[in-house]
Amino acid sequence: MTSDNLQPEVISANWLKSLEVASSTGDTASFVNHFLSDGWFRDMLCFSWNFRTLSGQEKIHGFLSEAVDDQSRLGYSNLHDFKLDNHSVNAPSPFKLPGLQGAEGIQGAFTFSITKPAAYGRGFFRLTQDVDGNWKALTLFTNMQDFVGHEESSADRYGPHESQKMTWEDYVDAKFRDIEADPTVLIIGGGQTGLMCAARLGKLGIRALVIEKDARVGDSWRQRYPNLTLHTPKYHSSILYSPYPTNFPDYIPKGQLANFLESYAINQELCIWLSSSIVSNPVYDSFSARWTVEVEHGNRKVILNPKHLVVATGGGSPHIPTWNGMDDFQGTLYHSDFHKDAEQFRGKRVVVIGACNAGGDMCRDFVAHGAAEVTIVQRSATCLVSTAAAEKAHFNLPFSDKTPIEELDFRKSSMPLAFLLQFMKSGGAQHLKMLDKEFHEDLLKAGFNLIWELSPGNGEVGIDGFLLERAASGSMLDVGCGKLIIEGKVKVKQGQAISHFDKEGITFKDSSKLSADVIVLATGNEPVIKNIRALFGDTITEQLPPEVWGLDAEGELNQIYRPSGHPGLWIAVGPFPIARFFSKHLGLQILAQEIGIA
Repeated sequence: MTSDNLQPEVISANWLKSLEVASSTGDTASFVNHFLSDGWFRDMLCFSWNFRTLSGQEKIHGFLSEAVDDQSRLGYSNLHDFKLDNHSVNAPSPFKLPGLQGAEGIQGAFTFSITKPAAYGRGFFRLTQDVDGNWKALTLFTNMQDFVGHEESSADRYGPHESQKMTWEDYVDAKFRDIEADPTVLIIGGGQTGLMCAARLGKLGIRALVIEKDARVGDSWRQRYPNLTLHTPKYHSSILYSPYPTNFPDYIPKGQLANFLESYAINQELCIWLSSSIVSNPVYDSFSARWTVEVEHGNRKVILNPKHLVVATGGGSPHIPTWNGMDDFQGTLYHSDFHKDAEQFRGKRVVVIGACNAGGDMCRDFVAHGAAEVTIVQRSATCLVSTAAAEKAHFNLPFSDKTPIEELDFRKSSMPLAFLLQFMKSGGAQHLKMLDKEFHEDLLKAGFNLIWELSPGNGEVGIDGFLLERAASGSMLDVGCGKLIIEGKVKVKQGQAISHFDKEGITFKDSSKLSADVIVLATGNEPVIKNIRALFGDTITEQLPPEVWGLDAEGELNQIYRPSGHPGLWIAVGPFPIARFFSKHLGLQILAQEIGIA
């Protein structure tokens, strides 16, 4: 099969028409027969109030056959009115996945309607030919878009009408007073995730109040280390509804991002209480289905009773390991989260413990500000990808950067995450490694160890696996530290466990020593569940599954933007694309409860 002799629209239309007949008649066996025997099905809210990934015809059949009100899931939801999406960049087209034998065919988007609940959906398929030459789904994605009659609003609710009796400022002030009087949703955390969730909920007509502990929107970025920039290009790091100005740099500095977030909050008319925090553990009343939350806002304490709490507090608090003798060290010792000024350490000997993203940024900053010696302590091998390779493999857009980012989010989210890791193991990671071949060879010569497996012998998953399973812990998207290591400007001490500290520096288990004036612990952050425990206490936290982030048994992210295990409690964390895409699903689940259809 070659792309030259394919007729993507014809093949897609025939397959989709047949799939619709099976779906609209509730014929589960026929529907499942549209998949390869080892095909993948990812569903978001169309067949259940959750996110599901099923692999193989048997599991797909089992899921769609489950009873709902005396009907199968397939018959109950009754997806129908399938139409190819021929007018977007995700119209039918050939595809080929690099590094995976035989993974080529036709992909494309389609729209559909759902009967129960009355809703609109959008799907995405990847078709390949089976051994008999029949076109079957390698992957199929079904995704709820909107409820009928409750569609996400794109209308200008305040417009220049002759009869307009209030200014925009008056309009926003009135809206804020309404939200503050009775917020349906309280969002804890005003970083980019909390802001995007609030903007999305507002478009769905849901009253959302954000509380942020800092004095200004964007301070969570302003207060971070000086040389921090986004590690992904601006297009991929876009903010919901609001692309960055075209003259922004590709990798946005933290201060510029902070200011943009502040303007975003104003322009999106988000109701935010700054310098505000939760005083005591929130209490949930199952009878009223409301929370009691005491918030310190300014100089007063306020009791709020929202129906939903969204935890959008970002990553966990700094993880600070303890070693014997740390108090004896006579130099400067701190965690990378508290790094502010490398200039004050000009001419000093610096040791950075940790060889991931923060560690790399620390090393670059110290070298740039004239530290006498910089050493990175690599306690275990790192999964490292250069920016150049990442741009080719991950950030090389399948269409123009003028295309709405939502189209890219939709296509990427259509890929089952467990299938993505399987694909990486079967050649995708090897393809990515080849893009960095010489770079990796030079790093190894400089004594910097590399790894691609999450566990020995379990297959190379590359940086995708480290992101999905470990929230990027153990990996580095290199933006310049690797070059400094190769050039010898950053020395590497690797493979040895730390024994203890003394007044002069660090002693390792092999009795080797590193003397230092400054030691920075680039040792990552605590799991998000610890933040949740600090906020909610043991009673509520113990009702939740133990893992936040990482993949569950089916291959969906644990507890993220989906039922957390406790009513009215939602967890929203992750990088920019996650918040952009899944904020809609969070909003739909909350809206479904508010209008009584969940």
